[in-house]
Amino acid sequence: MIGMGERVDELEVGMNRAAEKATPEAKKIFIAAVKKMSFDDARKILTGSNTAATEYFKHASSEDLTTAFSPIVNRSMQRVGVVQQYNRVLASTPGGSALVGQFDLNKYVVARTLDGLFLMLGKEEKKIRTDPAAQTTSLLREVFGGK
Repeated sequence: MIGMGERVDELEVGMNRAAEKATPEAKKIFIAAVKKMSFDDARKILTGSNTAATEYFKHASSEDLTTAFSPIVNRSMQRVGVVQQYNRVLASTPGGSALVGQFDLNKYVVARTLDGLFLMLGKEEKKIRTDPAAQTTSLLREVFGGK
């Protein structure tokens, strides 16, 4: 990839834009996950690790998030030409042309989007559980203030 910095940067920006367009769908899916949460799930979240809620959402919603994000990422990446850029970068890299079509870039971007989403969710959850200043509502103070 030496000498391909600008093209790789363009590819990365395009992939990030595709991921950004997909993220608003997560809210609806998380609400559905809360609605199907059992009492046992809620207990595990309250008594579990600093990322127990994040772990619940990851387990309960990853499949639905993948299904929802995939067409959005695909359309967005087609619109900005990310797949074509990726194939051009590979084709101009020694030995890279053999890899064209072997790697599902859309699937990769969706997976990295979910990784980023759950990473940020986990960081916020840890902050809420450990930092009293982050417990900004009375409900958060009541649920996590006693830990």
